[in-house]
Amino acid sequence: MTTATRLEAGAPAPDFRLPDSSGAEHSLEDYRGRKVVLYFYPAAMTPGCTTEACDFRDNLNSLRSAGYQVIGVSKDEPAANAEFAEQEALNFPLLSDQDLSVHRAYGAYGEKSLYGKTVTGVIRSTFVIDEDGRVQLPLYNVKASGHVASLRKKLGVD
Repeated sequence: MTTATRLEAGAPAPDFRLPDSSGAEHSLEDYRGRKVVLYFYPAAMTPGCTTEACDFRDNLNSLRSAGYQVIGVSKDEPAANAEFAEQEALNFPLLSDQDLSVHRAYGAYGEKSLYGKTVTGVIRSTFVIDEDGRVQLPLYNVKASGHVASLRKKLGVD
């Protein structure tokens, strides 16, 4: 097992082109000129990922008012993300990275500790990307619960 290479603040955010839950393609370039909160979650419709997604949903208006676009990324197929979005009334794009190439580019896939064991998998991570496509704030191994409140505090979003 290998440790994921982590992005540092100020680094260019790796571009991507991924389908959303309806199959429409999104790339980071599409969001140039806007601030983006890009978060990686392990699996749709699991308890922790549902908690995190619903926190983003419930705080989306304040994040948008501060100029941030929220985008979720998982290894789930688009149909699973569509079901997740519908089930939880999610109001932001969920992108599908089934080959994990974008996860790896962001350092959001690799070795992690799970219940005291070292395993390889998705590392719950969030990246704040500035208008120029640079990583402003890389956050790895975030907790599903309370993460959005902590992120808002770090960003000074009321």
